Amino acid sequence: MRRTVVFLLCLGLPLQGFPEGLPDLGDISQSALSPQFERKIGVEIMRDIRAHETSYVDDADVTEYMNNLGSRLVSGSPEAKQDVELFVLRDPTLNAFAMPGGFIGVHTGTITSAQSESELASVIAHEIGHVEQRHIARGVNQQQNATLPLLAAMVAGLLAARSNAQVAQAVITGGQAVAIQTQLNYSRDYEREADRFGLQILQNAGYDVRAMPEFFERLQRYTRVYENNAPTYLLTHPVTAERIADLQARIQGMTYRQVPDSLEFNLVRAKLKAEEGQPKDTAAAFAKALNDHTFASPVVAHYAMARALIRVGDFKGAQLQVDAIRRLQAGRSEGTEAMFSFAPGDLRSPIIEHLAGEVRLGLGDPAGALAIYADALVIYPYSKALIYANGEALLAGRRVVDAEKFVNGELQLYPRNEKLYDLQARVFEVQGKKLAQHRALGELMALRGNLVAAIDQYQLAQKSGDGDFFEQSGVDARLRELKRQEADEKKDEKLKR
Repeated sequence: MRRTVVFLLCLGLPLQGFPEGLPDLGDISQSALSPQFERKIGVEIMRDIRAHETSYVDDADVTEYMNNLGSRLVSGSPEAKQDVELFVLRDPTLNAFAMPGGFIGVHTGTITSAQSESELASVIAHEIGHVEQRHIARGVNQQQNATLPLLAAMVAGLLAARSNAQVAQAVITGGQAVAIQTQLNYSRDYEREADRFGLQILQNAGYDVRAMPEFFERLQRYTRVYENNAPTYLLTHPVTAERIADLQARIQGMTYRQVPDSLEFNLVRAKLKAEEGQPKDTAAAFAKALNDHTFASPVVAHYAMARALIRVGDFKGAQLQVDAIRRLQAGRSEGTEAMFSFAPGDLRSPIIEHLAGEVRLGLGDPAGALAIYADALVIYPYSKALIYANGEALLAGRRVVDAEKFVNGELQLYPRNEKLYDLQARVFEVQGKKLAQHRALGELMALRGNLVAAIDQYQLAQKSGDGDFFEQSGVDARLRELKRQEADEKKDEKLKR
């Protein structure tokens, strides 16, 4: 089922679908698709996406920013019930979608096309509305006497149907297809509910509530321009004048708030745009934009230019852009304050520090990169991008003992972090510690849900011939635990058939 869901997801899922004046859409029943089972489905889908979906954006700067934005919005939710995790797919279309278990996907096109951070926040707030109101579960739970495999298949079909009706028919047949269609009939009410709930989230989180109807109006114009070639979302869930009018009426009673964009929003957009198109063409376009002063700020302009130059392998040129950013940070460039379209404040950012260290590494200077990361981690100790980059720089500088100590310390804080286990395995490989290397790879495979591969790695650790008595005992105990877990999963599979 996981393979099918990921295939459907790759088609481009639509924005899915509080409530005053709405019809009763039914209780959020716990009996069929429970929050726990819904989360399990979402986790399984995400494992497949991370492992096999080529459009998945595995970028710590982007992921960190998006989830910080999501956390701020969730903090504004009047009734947060579920964890939310955002991920990004590299796709130029305007699209976002909520999946089971609180996972929210956003296309890069949505991020780069947003004309303000509040616009991007409005899209995510809408999706959080779907998550908090458990719209997928509420639709699925209308089907009575459903078994768990049937419910899982129905969730796959529901996602498919919202993207492509023909594919949905290939996935769901007979009575299941009828059930899915019944659930889709509620989509208009669910969309309005998510709009209203999202609007409240936007206001509570401190964003400009006008951004939501403005973004929808632009989508409506987009529909008229592209007609039959519009993205799937616009074809299957058109933004209606009624939805826009409803939102505009609601914001009349809300306090006007002019909200400047954050530096991170502009940097992430610049990074994503720098990764589009042919490297040389992108670098030339950014050089022109830098000269024409068409960026949100000089800092963002130099950052974007540096990113474009890295793509063409010009690290010396990228260093000149970092130097220009440093001068702006030091306040040595006069007359730039008025050019900012966001609140300048402190022009330092973990995203900029990551870039600066990356450039030093590209120039063959791991010591310089480590000096940058050491200073930055004092200010941003929880930045995953800086944590990963520092570990990589320690490895590049052959400081393997320091790398082992650093990664082990971070794993104490983040014991379920796949990237840290991958880094740890590479550190142990350089040191020639076979048992420790296979143990780290075993934990990495277990986190990815591949118990067979995890068991294989722990069996290799048993046969490694190194490690002391305590390490060998730990490997033996963990291997028994993984085998029990595998047996339990096989037993569950038999019961579901």
